[in-house]
Amino acid sequence: MTLNVGVVLILPEGFELALPGCISPEMKEKIGNLSFQNYHPTKKNILVIGHVPGKKYSEIIFPILSQDPTSNKDGHFLKYPIYVGGNRGKGQIYPNWNKSNNTVYNSTATCIVSKIIRKEKGRYKITITDDLDGHQVVDIISPGPELLVSKGESIKLDQPLTINPNVGGFGQGNAEIVLQDPLRV
Repeated sequence: MTLNVGVVLILPEGFELALPGCISPEMKEKIGNLSFQNYHPTKKNILVIGHVPGKKYSEIIFPILSQDPTSNKDGHFLKYPIYVGGNRGKGQIYPNWNKSNNTVYNSTATCIVSKIIRKEKGRYKITITDDLDGHQVVDIISPGPELLVSKGESIKLDQPLTINPNVGGFGQGNAEIVLQDPLRV
């Protein structure tokens, strides 16, 4: 299973994403087809990218512009902290609230597993029958997760029906960048 990656970069106030016209051809080649976004329209110093294929983008270069202390009285030639967070994995829930194939599927009721049908492409159709009123619920499980339950098994509300295949993770770090006066260099 190939994993996707995403990154959030928090820069000091006054730093922001470089506009395409400000990026050198060499830098454009390193960036490739990546599409960077501001986290929020009023927070130009917080940048987000992803999810993109992790195999293709094992390294991500952010094109940033610093503030210019010679023209901005709030800017200074100093050492500034930056923060980065990275996520690896497919995600557990899609924006439409459907579960992905990289999450645990849980029982929606205290019930008996009355039928399991393996569908095309590794999907499962699980019919569960409510203990109390005999009402049946059908759960469809995406390809990927391995089943933990079998036909005839009694299960409780929110009991896992599948293993947790999420091999992703989140990491974070901080570093410093130095904005130097070009007259001193």
